[in-house]
Amino acid sequence: MGLNPQITNLVVILFMMQVSKKVPFDDPLVLNGVRAAYVLSNLIILGIYLVVQRSINKNKDMTTLKYVEPSPMGSTEEPKLVTTTVHAYDLSQLRSLYKSQLMGVGMMAVMHLYFKYTNPLLIQSIIPLKSAFEGNLIKIHLFGQPASGDLKRPFKAGGGLMGSMQGGEVKGDKKSVEAAERAGRGGGAKEE
Repeated sequence: MGLNPQITNLVVILFMMQVSKKVPFDDPLVLNGVRAAYVLSNLIILGIYLVVQRSINKNKDMTTLKYVEPSPMGSTEEPKLVTTTVHAYDLSQLRSLYKSQLMGVGMMAVMHLYFKYTNPLLIQSIIPLKSAFEGNLIKIHLFGQPASGDLKRPFKAGGGLMGSMQGGEVKGDKKSVEAAERAGRGGGAKEE
């Protein structure tokens, strides 16, 4: 068992912050090299996601998956029962990975092009790539790990700020699903 990804991300960020202080960003050749590394990093991530998408569509696992989706934080709604397939679930998870990556690129573009920050380019060339390789879908579809234990669907919400803001953890255990079925919450396919 390795280190927690959040801990390793923190270590990488702190190390890269020290390295970025020593990088001469005022040299156009160096700046363009860092920009190229950032673009290359994002192209590698896009390639990984496309390979995973092809694998998901090739396998087309139509096994039924039932889970209880928590209500949004601060909402008075009841948690909702979702019935879907492994194929549809994986595609929705991949879609959220694409959106997350695009948000990161957009934020980085604003920070670099508008606010003229250069140091984050170096850090953002490494952290998203590292995170992509640590993702559950990538472990299952790219590295061929079995979907059991921590990789069992539905995936546990990531820790940290974004994980806690979603209102709780997705529950896929039989007891929670049966309780939601009895209460009549949801039951249909997940709406996008």
